[in-house]
Amino acid sequence: MSRQTVLVVDDELSIADGLRLTLESEGMSVRLAGSVRTALAAVAQTDVQAAIVDLMLPDGDGLALTRELKARDAAMEVIVITAYGSVRKAMEATKGAGAFYVLEKPFDPDEVVGLVKNALEHRKLVVENTELRRRLADQSADSEILGSAPGIQRVLETIASVADADANVLILGESGTGKELIANALHERSSRREGPFVKINCAALPKDLIESELFGHTKGSFTGATMEKVGLLEEAHKGSLLLDEITEMPPDLQAKLLRVLEERVVRRIGGAKSIPVDFRLLSSTNRNAEQAVKDGGLRQDLYFRINTVTIAVPPLRERREDVPILVRAFLDRYRAKHQRGADAIEPEAYRRLLSYSWPGNVRELQHALERAVLVARGKEITLADLPEALQHATGEGGGGAIAPSEVPAGSLEEIERASILKALESTRWNKQAAAALLGLRRPTLYSKMRKHNIPQRRP
Repeated sequence: MSRQTVLVVDDELSIADGLRLTLESEGMSVRLAGSVRTALAAVAQTDVQAAIVDLMLPDGDGLALTRELKARDAAMEVIVITAYGSVRKAMEATKGAGAFYVLEKPFDPDEVVGLVKNALEHRKLVVENTELRRRLADQSADSEILGSAPGIQRVLETIASVADADANVLILGESGTGKELIANALHERSSRREGPFVKINCAALPKDLIESELFGHTKGSFTGATMEKVGLLEEAHKGSLLLDEITEMPPDLQAKLLRVLEERVVRRIGGAKSIPVDFRLLSSTNRNAEQAVKDGGLRQDLYFRINTVTIAVPPLRERREDVPILVRAFLDRYRAKHQRGADAIEPEAYRRLLSYSWPGNVRELQHALERAVLVARGKEITLADLPEALQHATGEGGGGAIAPSEVPAGSLEEIERASILKALESTRWNKQAAAALLGLRRPTLYSKMRKHNIPQRRP
């Protein structure tokens, strides 16, 4: 067993010292405390994995101490010891206070060692499970955000830095760049991931209904209000709230939203009661937010409130090196989803995908690949399978478009191989870093390296 620290809290020195000697003989580190005050001071100074707490202490109750220890570290396991044998107290300790076990005095030292070892093992499993869930949430949240371009890597780095900070985030980007994916990643990687994630498209809600949707209403508060309605702000309690296209929200509602953000209470239309709300606000817009403030579409005071952190998502024309990665990902996804056989793209069609300016950004590329997979008749997607806008594109429309003659020669497989090699070289063949750069999971990178006959180590 690795050296772990156990806190023993008992005002009877002979019992506390006996437990210390017993546990230290098993390779554990032990801290002693004779009161609630000294116990809390000990855990503030030392990383404690488990505790043995006497039920009766000179300055407080062992159950209250147990609750406080669990509040500070939910994974800490606490064994309560008592000389009174109270069934009610024992039940309260295990159920209400969260104790791992209740042990009656006198006890066998071997029994104590076994219980502490079980408690430490249980803590280890809880911590590992929590970490696994966090990593799976991170992978799930980021799995849709693909790319190795510097702009998208900066976005991912910002997500990793601020996701758990509970700060308000404003996401800026053109339509189709993936602003909702960024919001999803922020929620899934936050401490609120177990709570609700409420999304509101401010541009899609009719102006005469948006206030009722946001704040809710009481029965009879206006014509047609036949029953009480909980607003979306209330539904987001203990979770996250995404206000998509926030610059489309009517100015009078922006003032009410600002008041909610400042006071953290909401009042339904027609209601007299203030209802506490606790949510993390994420906002997005495809407009220039500062210009929207100047034009009067976004209140300045609300703008300052919602953009504690700003994430600017680059358009696809500014990250053209990501197109091969996205094409491969969407091709694989929609082949599997629709059970179709097309697993390659003819060179001319592929060169057109790379040379197109993508005014609709990643969403347009995604829809183009899904359509192509559905209509393709053979194993290869041809130029005729692409949407008409791509079939007739010349590559001379500006906005970041490039002429087909500028596109690197080679098939999809060749360019994918070159992309992997470039990522490996730029990370000095660090597979984990290269996978992150490419927007892939490490097992997927290994699979693609085998597919393209790329050695596992630098040649």
